[in-house]
Amino acid sequence: DSAFGDATVRQVMDMTTALQYSEDYADPKADIWLYSAAASPMPKPANYKGPNGYYEYLQTVQKAGKHGDAFAYKTINTDALGWIVSRATNTDLAKLISEKLWKKLGAEQDAYMTVDAKGTPFAGGGISAGLRDLARLGQALLNDGEFNGQGIFPASVAQSIRNGADKNVFAKAGYNTMQGGSYRSMWWHFHNEFDAYAARGVHGQTIYIAPKADMVIVRFSSFPTAKNAKIDPTSLPAYEALASYLSAKQIEIYKK
Repeated sequence: DSAFGDATVRQVMDMTTALQYSEDYADPKADIWLYSAAASPMPKPANYKGPNGYYEYLQTVQKAGKHGDAFAYKTINTDALGWIVSRATNTDLAKLISEKLWKKLGAEQDAYMTVDAKGTPFAGGGISAGLRDLARLGQALLNDGEFNGQGIFPASVAQSIRNGADKNVFAKAGYNTMQGGSYRSMWWHFHNEFDAYAARGVHGQTIYIAPKADMVIVRFSSFPTAKNAKIDPTSLPAYEALASYLSAKQIEIYKK
């Protein structure tokens, strides 16, 4: 009976669900803070009467509009997807990531996921992982699902993400620093000359993949404002400058 009830899995993956939910971190009354209260693993206050845990909160979200009409980034889509994946595989999400990705990638370090009071892993964020291990994931995507000669996931998955999605649906969100972009399968696509796409955190954390430059960048960041639009004017040109440099070097090597 929630807003997710009549959404498709693809709409959840592409964040084109129509949800009555505000993720404005600057607004103390925004839904993100109600969501955070429900998700907190700490004991709830004595007078707390809201949902307890990610799954209980997701069931309270109401619909606003028509699914599929417009892109709108809302973290709760990722938690809904985590629930779908766990239900479909009958496996805890952290264990699934360990078996399907972390071990196959030969990660150097253990990774950690935030959990709610019931021990449910937070799919929408809160993961702690090593820089080089995240680069391994980026490299697997760059290499069409392969890393160190081992198939991590099908090439069709990497290609689907690389293709991006409907730019017109994305444009309705009004991202001035990502005009001409799109969003597919939880990845932001820039549709630039390098076919670059990225995983992006609200404080600047990034896995930036530029296939036509044969480049993966992983960046840790703790920018104080929870908004990529504040740092995109400097960050995105920097990534593209690196891609341009590497592309030129590849041409130079090829000519030699």
